[in-house]
Amino acid sequence: MPQAFSSRALGAHFMPSLIFLIKILPLRFTSRASTVYDTFMNYSLLGKTGLKVSELCLGTMTFGENFFNIAVVDQAGANQMVARSLESGINFFDTADVYSYGESETVLGKALKDAGTERDKVIVATKVRGGMSEGATTGTGDPNNVGLSRQHIFSSIEHSLRRLDTDYVDLYQVHGWDLLTPIEETLRALDDLVRQGKVRYIGCSNWSARHLMKALVLSREKEWAGFVSLQAYYSLVGRDLEHELLPLCREENVGVLPWSPLSGGFLSGKYRRENPTPEGARRTGFDFPPIDEARGFDAVDALDAIAKQKGASVAQVALAWLLAQKGVTSVIIGANKMSQLEDNLKAAELKLTDAEVEQLSQTTVPPAMYPQWMIERQNAGRV
Repeated sequence: MPQAFSSRALGAHFMPSLIFLIKILPLRFTSRASTVYDTFMNYSLLGKTGLKVSELCLGTMTFGENFFNIAVVDQAGANQMVARSLESGINFFDTADVYSYGESETVLGKALKDAGTERDKVIVATKVRGGMSEGATTGTGDPNNVGLSRQHIFSSIEHSLRRLDTDYVDLYQVHGWDLLTPIEETLRALDDLVRQGKVRYIGCSNWSARHLMKALVLSREKEWAGFVSLQAYYSLVGRDLEHELLPLCREENVGVLPWSPLSGGFLSGKYRRENPTPEGARRTGFDFPPIDEARGFDAVDALDAIAKQKGASVAQVALAWLLAQKGVTSVIIGANKMSQLEDNLKAAELKLTDAEVEQLSQTTVPPAMYPQWMIERQNAGRV
């Protein structure tokens, strides 16, 4: 009889072949129901954490009915979108208390429950800062129902947990800078929520580089929970992030979660030089975020050319460009109908060549700002 292998010998014998197979075979992850995901979804670590999030995140600002002209998805529609996202491999869902004054959180929480997913299989992110009543929003009343004070943060997390119907939030993000509240008060309050188990990780959104760096240093000095992510506006036609924030996040290993990756629909393929204000499109009634349309249409033309070569949509190519940017962790996609969601999901399978990424990038290269152009000039002969 041949001599039996020890477990160590078996491992040494088969490991090279196993590693080779892992490298050449695309991975498909199966859900609890053993359903193979029909979209190839990659997962990335969220900043310095050991938490893996899908490279596409479903944003739910469209859920509800009271947020500018954006929130139009009812519970039935949300259930469809959440179920489809889970089916595609998305495990990351983003909302905010200010979206339709909490209705988005309620709708998302119910949609996740109705989908039958286990709580620890999904990453739920929400935010705090915005005014949660008309008076708080306009500054005409209800003065403590807005901002990043300890009082508002502690009150808001309880309301968010109740609306989401969960015991904890995976990622709790401050939804902007508060000019009135000392940063120490905000960070200490967030740290307390982490220690209480109501929040697993904390992040920020719409912060400047100086404020983010100050928060990171303070958290280290005080041994408080620190920000693991930055949610910020970033797209092919919105690249201000590249001046300071994106390099900072790369250096400090802070995850980057771009919002409005299609710039309010401008990169959806609907907006063209010959038709800059298509009827019924979102920006026609809510022109946000601001963009340079002249350069923007150059980008749309380049996206369209590559999309035709690859048999993809303009939106898919725009999302693929963003996914190719170093430092981007997960791109937040949003939709007000299933056809938009289906189209965006296909971006996870679309890979651009380095030449295609560069071709697109050249259409909207942001001009260097001081002191960056001086740094580049002084170091021209050193690197």
